[in-house]
Amino acid sequence: MCDLVARTGRHLQRYENGRRLVAGCIPFRYMDINDGASDDEQKKLVEVLMISSQSGPGLLFPKGGWENDEAVEETAAREAIEEARVRGDLVQLLGFYDFKSK
Repeated sequence: MCDLVARTGRHLQRYENGRRLVAGCIPFRYMDINDGASDDEQKKLVEVLMISSQSGPGLLFPKGGWENDEAVEETAAREAIEEARVRGDLVQLLGFYDFKSK
């Protein structure tokens, strides 16, 4: 695995109507639960990864600025690597929403 250098600065990030566009992801994995059931009835547990907020208490999903030279999927994947050190497959787009930073 190669070292990753995080992108810095906001001068190459996308903006729309004066608002910075960000992308993120919800990293998750399925874990098999061994509860004595037969293989046909194997249960799965979903584990979700959240990261500590740098600006105060709380947890959040990896997210960050959408760069001009990236597709939104590339931004989501890059932020997962930069902020949580995880890689995975993008399953589906969950949607878009507005939020205001503190």
